[in-house]
Amino acid sequence: MTSTAKSIRVVDEEAGSRLDRLLAAHVAELSRTRLKGLIEAGSVAVDGRTIRDPGHRVNSGAAIVVEVPQALPAKPEAEPIPLAVVYEDDDMIVIDKPKGLVVHPAAGHWTGTLVNALIAHCGDSLSGIGGERRPGIVHRLDKDTTGLMVVAKNDRVHKALAAQFASHGRDGGAFERGYLAFVWGAPDRPRGTIDRPIDRHKVARDRMAIREGGREAVTHWELLERYGGQKEGARRSEGGRPGEPVASLLACRLETGRTHQIRLHLASIGHPLMGDDVYGPGFRTKSALLPQPAQAALEDLGRHALHAYMLVVEHPLTGQILRFRSELPPDLARLHDMLAVIRADSSNP
Repeated sequence: MTSTAKSIRVVDEEAGSRLDRLLAAHVAELSRTRLKGLIEAGSVAVDGRTIRDPGHRVNSGAAIVVEVPQALPAKPEAEPIPLAVVYEDDDMIVIDKPKGLVVHPAAGHWTGTLVNALIAHCGDSLSGIGGERRPGIVHRLDKDTTGLMVVAKNDRVHKALAAQFASHGRDGGAFERGYLAFVWGAPDRPRGTIDRPIDRHKVARDRMAIREGGREAVTHWELLERYGGQKEGARRSEGGRPGEPVASLLACRLETGRTHQIRLHLASIGHPLMGDDVYGPGFRTKSALLPQPAQAALEDLGRHALHAYMLVVEHPLTGQILRFRSELPPDLARLHDMLAVIRADSSNP
């Protein structure tokens, strides 16, 4: 997608202004909301440095460059992208999302999304309640998270499914969402709950953070498997302790559904997802504690190791309890197999 670059030089009278307000004064053809979105999407640079904070204060003489994408069609277009359909009827569809597939069009990903694929597969039957760019979308998975997603085909079903996702079974319903997470290290107990509020990061707007006053977020986890490391000498050279698990497999169940919830919550207790460069960059050197085949599997993974393996919903029209499970995709299955070679007993952590 092509774009047009607009250059602005901050004069003395504008020094100290918020970046979004300054841009609104200079780029009259775009709304302030649109400009804020461009800033948060990384399309604005100040003195050659990308700034994602709309409230950034500008200095006199600063050179600002705004990359304005060309106008796009009002609605996403159908694209023949293959879908792994797990279940489908006249009211809803459940798919097994592959890695790398963005759920709906947004800055930087206007085409090639799940929505484009769904329009091609379902035609005009998708629910309109999600809006033009999110037709039928009840919930989302991160681009690199694999696994089960349910999509509504009409507004009545969309509202009912959205209510189930909002309650997450707290109302006594059968609803349940389960994830498999490969993490660094291993918790010292068999199960636990993380109850920490989540809000948008104050500076990095594409990230989330644990913040007082944020939205309630609750994640339940259970330890399934623990994996040892290399020889003691190698472990000591990387700061590890002999006998200390280098990684583990957790089953996570959501009680709320916040953006990046599992990734952030597990990182907050010292066990970030393997391969997560956003919330666990300080753990990259831990890969040296793994045997070479596991190191290679992790390197080839190229994403965070999270899979939505289980989904239980009540069909909004029939009342039938629908239970779906998804096996690990090939890349995570390979990582699991390579880690299983050094599996430790997980029954008494």
